[in-house]
Amino acid sequence: MQRFEIQTRSRTEFYNITRDVTEALAQLGIKDGIITVFAPHTTAGITINENADPSVVSDMAAILDRMAPWTAGYRHAEGNSAAHMKASLMGASTQIIVANGHLQLGTWQGIYFCEFDGPRRRSVWVSGVASPA
Repeated sequence: MQRFEIQTRSRTEFYNITRDVTEALAQLGIKDGIITVFAPHTTAGITINENADPSVVSDMAAILDRMAPWTAGYRHAEGNSAAHMKASLMGASTQIIVANGHLQLGTWQGIYFCEFDGPRRRSVWVSGVASPA
């Protein structure tokens, strides 16, 4: 397993980790198989989406804010229930196929760490399984 850390800068942020995951894949040495990218946090998530037009992640953040606004009479005492809801909606992990040592992402796809309770120092874990030869 490989780990890396990122520093988020705002409460809500979609941080492109594609390059970091690619480096972790190289360290794992998997040529063909599947990797899992996991966020070990209850107020953050992982997603794959378009990385060419930054308005896509802005739109995702806006939709999530409408779905789980910061003030909505939540019972959770820490005051970050919206972040927990958004993290659950995005999911804590994603899997990516690896072929010939490369992530099999679509032309416009990137891997994002989704911060919902920042700014914070966060960890990302990458683990994988090689296909049998």
